[in-house]
Amino acid sequence: MINRGQIYFANLNPTQGREQAGYRPVLVVSSDAINLQPLVVTVVVGTDARNVPRDYPTNVRVTAKETGLPIDTVFLCFQLRSIDPSRFYHPETHLPNLAGQVPTHRMADIDQAIKLVLNL
Repeated sequence: MINRGQIYFANLNPTQGREQAGYRPVLVVSSDAINLQPLVVTVVVGTDARNVPRDYPTNVRVTAKETGLPIDTVFLCFQLRSIDPSRFYHPETHLPNLAGQVPTHRMADIDQAIKLVLNL
């Protein structure tokens, strides 16, 4: 089961314009009640922290140590995207591409950034 706070590697192609593309970490932000449904899962896209030298209120920087990711990552909370659950599974092995987990206290930072993005 896909759960809120989990991080997966997902292929986000195809994209258009300034959308984040390629194979990258995504953080599940939709509720577990939604994630149980055969619908879409809402995620925030992550990028290599070295690519984001400054901190912004709509981004959340996490360390590899706290998440289990191979590198420090910045989750771009203005890059919300709803994707099909099939993107969470490796196309050949059909195993989940689970990469890590954001600690509960850091999810509060993610929630605050999303509130800023959505003016909630």
